[in-house]
Amino acid sequence: MDTSRTPPTGTGYSRRSQEIEPFHVMSLLARAQALEQAGHDVIHLEIGEPDFTTAAPIVRAGQAALAAGHTRYTAARGLPALREAIAGFYQDRYQVQIDPQRILVTPGGSGALLLASSLLVDPGKHWLLADPGYPCNRHFLRLVEGAAQLVPVGPETAYQLTPELVARQWNAESVGALVASPANPTGTVLSAAQLDALSQSLKSRGGHLVVDEIYHGLTYGMDAASVLQVDDDAFVLNSFSKYYGMTGWRLGWLVAPPQAVKELEKLAQNLYISASSIAQHAALACFEPESIAIFEQRRAAFRERRDYLLPALRALGFRIEVEPEGAFYLYADVSAFTGDAQAFCAHFLETEHVAFTPGLDFGHHRANAHVRLAYTQEVPRLEEAVRRIARGLETWVR
Repeated sequence: MDTSRTPPTGTGYSRRSQEIEPFHVMSLLARAQALEQAGHDVIHLEIGEPDFTTAAPIVRAGQAALAAGHTRYTAARGLPALREAIAGFYQDRYQVQIDPQRILVTPGGSGALLLASSLLVDPGKHWLLADPGYPCNRHFLRLVEGAAQLVPVGPETAYQLTPELVARQWNAESVGALVASPANPTGTVLSAAQLDALSQSLKSRGGHLVVDEIYHGLTYGMDAASVLQVDDDAFVLNSFSKYYGMTGWRLGWLVAPPQAVKELEKLAQNLYISASSIAQHAALACFEPESIAIFEQRRAAFRERRDYLLPALRALGFRIEVEPEGAFYLYADVSAFTGDAQAFCAHFLETEHVAFTPGLDFGHHRANAHVRLAYTQEVPRLEEAVRRIARGLETWVR
């Protein structure tokens, strides 16, 4: 009897469900919320969600869509008007012409990742992923019976994959690589030249390049390059959650090569029918000048927060060797203080009521020596967080 696919004894549940790890930060969030309910003032630096609510023009567009009765399914690929608006975004932002037919609107960036992994990964096959990286990437691969080939990375490569690492790690089961720019949890960005080099490295091996561009727009002092500027065959994941501030609306998109669209549309029809019609109508307002002005104001606010928190943490002894150019995270080496990042985070939550995330959520490579802090609070709250962290370091028992 082949027991390799037998679920864990006594559960009756699938092996894949048992092997997909939980978001460890969610238990930390639950404890933080319990402390708040008990009357404590908790400073939340743990969750990767902008603190800004959805911009007013988008809310008005959503309300108008409801009033107009736009509550039915859309086509599986999404509203034609929204796909055209997204194509216009690529023309305006990157000077790249993208046929709207290549764009699929999805339920969040997660929906785009589900489509890409379902299309490109057979059982037992691998994508190369940077470790540390966003945890759901590897879990989606497990869901489709593939796997993440985690590649340990550090500050020497700005926590990103390189062609040299691809050459070293590639094997018979490898079929592609997923990179993120800007990256979660490190905030580092790949240049057009680096994306091109990765693309060439993968193409020479018959592999696919998938790029997570979900934090595009949230970069500081520069604009991130899109892989579509150098590789028209790449798959691009993006989302309305971060720069556009529509987290709860659950809306994203996938740009795919023309030859992949038919298969992806079939998958979308079967997996989720369509993305939210109301969210799609609301998202049309994202590309209006009034909305973009709001987003740019918020980008400036995030940069101000980064520029305060980065030197403040370094002054306390947190080692942040690569300055993040995007997203809203600081990935800090805390090995000067501890070898147990989970206990370290628990200490600050329980004693100082500051919540941040242990590295365990982002992979395995030196995870217990790192924490991630999200600067999704206003500067006065960050200043208070730093005061509390400084006080907490005095009581931390190494």
